[in-house]
Amino acid sequence: MLIDLTPSTVANSRCDYLALCCDLPVILMPSFYTEIEIDAPRSIVWKALLDKQNWKIWNSFLFDRAPTLPFEVGRSLLLSQRRKIREPETTFEVQVIRLQSEYSLCWVCEAPGYRSEHHFDLVDIGRGHTKYAHSEKISGRLSWLFTPFIRRDEQAGMRRMALELKQYSEYQIANPNLKSR
Repeated sequence: MLIDLTPSTVANSRCDYLALCCDLPVILMPSFYTEIEIDAPRSIVWKALLDKQNWKIWNSFLFDRAPTLPFEVGRSLLLSQRRKIREPETTFEVQVIRLQSEYSLCWVCEAPGYRSEHHFDLVDIGRGHTKYAHSEKISGRLSWLFTPFIRRDEQAGMRRMALELKQYSEYQIANPNLKSR
């Protein structure tokens, strides 16, 4: 059983605090996070992130099974993921729960006993630069069962996607006359 008693984890959740006070077991939900500074305006990074038809050009982590369907709040989309470059793809359905133009995209994927929530956030940090942050929060009764098997590869895949988005967006700035395929 895992009990994390660091002040930040205890302070972040009233439920965890109550569980500690009542001597109940605490199982903290895993999360993953990566961020990168991209030398491109937020509008360019946002366009690359939302242009699912061109993911295959730059994104080796996520693949869209219906790339012509745009992101739209409430819409379900069929995606695939490859945590490691040469591994088989895992296909899953997500539902878009937030879409704030040029700022934020969020979707959830749910299965019995398991929920994964992905957040993609863009922050204008000045001088035509953007901070890209990708986080994933996993919850549900069965999350403890799956997370040990994906932890390292999931984090590596998210980092790889961030770097690929950076390279692609910066390439778009350096080569403005090139059209996306």
